[in-house]
Amino acid sequence: MNDMIKYQRVLLKLSGESLMGNSSYGISSDVLSRYCSDIVSVNAMGVQLAIVVGGGNIFRGMSGTDKGFDRIKGDNMGMLATVINSLAIQSALENAGVKAKVLTSICMEPIGEYYSSSKAIEYMEAGYAAIIAGGTGNPFFTTDSAAALRGVELKAEALLKGTRVDGVYTADPEKYPEARKYSRLSFDEAYS
Repeated sequence: MNDMIKYQRVLLKLSGESLMGNSSYGISSDVLSRYCSDIVSVNAMGVQLAIVVGGGNIFRGMSGTDKGFDRIKGDNMGMLATVINSLAIQSALENAGVKAKVLTSICMEPIGEYYSSSKAIEYMEAGYAAIIAGGTGNPFFTTDSAAALRGVELKAEALLKGTRVDGVYTADPEKYPEARKYSRLSFDEAYS
């Protein structure tokens, strides 16, 4: 392991919506390529990397209730969307020469192996990017929750989040233009 790197093991959370780029749906090949390039660089440094990706570019469980879907079925559909995104990332990484494995929180073999922390750690230690799909495997939880959970399980030293928003705001800046960006935010401030 490279002594010059700050973190030996990182969990990267990617927003599904960010994969859309400027489109209103799907996966932008430009964004996927950019993400892949960054991941290839991190992998080349010897950082062990796990990735959790959202599914909002394909289907967001909460929005399904507005369309008449039962919340649980909507969340299950969202979990499947994360698998699609994970397979796209795996394919892009493998095409760039990085070994990658998709592990799923819901049994989906042979599409991806059923997730266990020991299996993910084993892959990361062998130089693979471990892409963990399916959220927590349970409805009512976001992929941000899954990223935090997986980060703790995998003993990641950092959880880094890639999203369309460039920081933490007082409200969603895409919905509320008057939202203020925090330049610094303590745990207590975030909690309150």
